[in-house]
Amino acid sequence: MTKIQLGVAFGSRTCEHEVSIISAVQLMWNVNREKYDVIPVYISQKGEWFTGEPLKDIKTFTPFDPFRKGILPVHLDLTAGSGALLHYVPPKGLLGGGKEEVVARLDAVIPVMHGLHGEDGSLQGVLELAGIPYSSTGVTGSAVGMDKIVMKQFFRGCGFPVLPDCAMTRTEFERDAEAAMNKVEAALPYPVFVKPACLGSSIGVSRADGREKLRGALELAFSYDRRVLIEQGLDRPIEVNCSVLGFDGESKASVLEMPNSGEGFLDFSEKYLAGSGGSKGMASLKRIVPAPIGDEMTQTLQALSRQVFDAMDCKGVVRIDYMLDRHSDRYYITEINTIPGSLAYYLWQETGMPYSQLIDEMVDCALRAHREKERNSFAFTSDILSGVQLGGAKGAKGGKLKL
Repeated sequence: MTKIQLGVAFGSRTCEHEVSIISAVQLMWNVNREKYDVIPVYISQKGEWFTGEPLKDIKTFTPFDPFRKGILPVHLDLTAGSGALLHYVPPKGLLGGGKEEVVARLDAVIPVMHGLHGEDGSLQGVLELAGIPYSSTGVTGSAVGMDKIVMKQFFRGCGFPVLPDCAMTRTEFERDAEAAMNKVEAALPYPVFVKPACLGSSIGVSRADGREKLRGALELAFSYDRRVLIEQGLDRPIEVNCSVLGFDGESKASVLEMPNSGEGFLDFSEKYLAGSGGSKGMASLKRIVPAPIGDEMTQTLQALSRQVFDAMDCKGVVRIDYMLDRHSDRYYITEINTIPGSLAYYLWQETGMPYSQLIDEMVDCALRAHREKERNSFAFTSDILSGVQLGGAKGAKGGKLKL
């Protein structure tokens, strides 16, 4: 059986760079080697692309040495259908010429990106141009899912339950901080949560119970992003997460988890640095699985998660996070993670699906989506070019377009 040449793309220019590395290495160690040849594609914090066997070892990144033996700088051939990772070989001697060598050809890619320049639709756009199947949500859904302000407007438009919020820009805050805080206080009661619009892993997120804390929370969030979401808080809410897997109307929801025993907001250090350490990523977080919220609420949130998945035309595996009000039966979507930490494999293990099978299903989603796209027509024949005149004897410069 011919093995699938499976690229695993990770890293990139993002505050969640290290979290991405952890998730990617976890995945590469769980791939079925009888089905796939794993090709790591690491994007450094400078935006440089590399491949090589050492990139499968977490120790390679502490610290990362681009000149280490076995690591090659590469770039992707964007010619549709090529799938080639190219390495430039410099010339030998004064008269020699440099050349590009193909070091791998990718049949499919699993993006394991968290945050900007990867999870936000940018890498997905590159892979679309290159005609390479990939396992994550597409360009539009990825972009919407990354931007918390746009995401909540989308959810609200779909009729999905979300908490009240307001938003502002860094320019607005720096121009008149007092007026900006007045705007928040007029729209929302305390407590509020202040979040950078396009960041994950709880980086830059903080709670404000009064005006002075609000000022500090806004200053922190604006140090990470020029746009910020301010969201109404709940009194000791219960956090619940659900993963969804599938493509094109065929999706299934995982069991639900209650991170941190439902005791409220988790910051970056609690998610990735506490307990057994960051090497296990989100899988190391203390949690209750399944979430003890009753069968009715569990089924309601699983059904809603699939509706969100379909509405955003998601693909592969995602995680949708909720807040439950302890004092009522109300629930609210807080966000969708189109490439969740650790690919949410720990939730699927609870359903009896080992990580290797989850990877198989993600690759299958990638290949199915690519086949569906290839059914589209990319050419439309007409006589429009034959009727175009671009000017007189002096050529197109200064000429008029006539149809």
